[in-house]
Amino acid sequence: MIRLMLIMLLSVSSVAFAQESRYISDEVFVVLHAGPGSNYRWLGKLIPGTQLIEKRRSTDGNWAEVATSRGTEGWVQAEYLSTEAPAQVRLPAVVRQLEEAQQESAALRSSLAELRATQDDVNAQLAKSNADLQQVSEELAQLRQISGSAVETADNNRQLVEESATMRTTLDTLQADNQRLQDRVRSSAFMDGAFAVFLGVIITLVVPRLWPKRKNSSSWA
Repeated sequence: MIRLMLIMLLSVSSVAFAQESRYISDEVFVVLHAGPGSNYRWLGKLIPGTQLIEKRRSTDGNWAEVATSRGTEGWVQAEYLSTEAPAQVRLPAVVRQLEEAQQESAALRSSLAELRATQDDVNAQLAKSNADLQQVSEELAQLRQISGSAVETADNNRQLVEESATMRTTLDTLQADNQRLQDRVRSSAFMDGAFAVFLGVIITLVVPRLWPKRKNSSSWA
């Protein structure tokens, strides 16, 4: 009994208080003992990959006091502890990460395909917009040409209207002058006719008197 107490006292005085995460290495199982030795009673079995908190170690460093995630405390052989999870624990995580990466890659490929399809649609719309813009530019150029022709035609029409109005004014003036001339001609003809009549009357009345009368040859003697 005294020897057991001395061993326990030496074990308690020589332990290190380094509480770090540890994992059970690749073994079938590891026994959790009540003390730092295989002669202590079993508290349970720990399967590979079990995560533990290392609290301290024995003087010889062969045993480590640990605590499970459920709060169970005990001692295990330190050689079965590892700072990293064993391969059989990491492998499922790696496989899961690989599957997630593959799913993300598939989603990215799908998104990339959608982006490419969208880009193709955008390029097609852009090409159509460029074609429409070119057509609109050509139609605008035609409209500008037609507008220029229309302006020129309007100027010509306005000039023709002005010339027509001038010619109409000239024609009216000429018609008025012609009418006056005709009136003057008619008036002159009337005067000439009247003068001729007057002259005829004068000749008829005056000329016979200007001629001497013949003496009558037969006389009464």
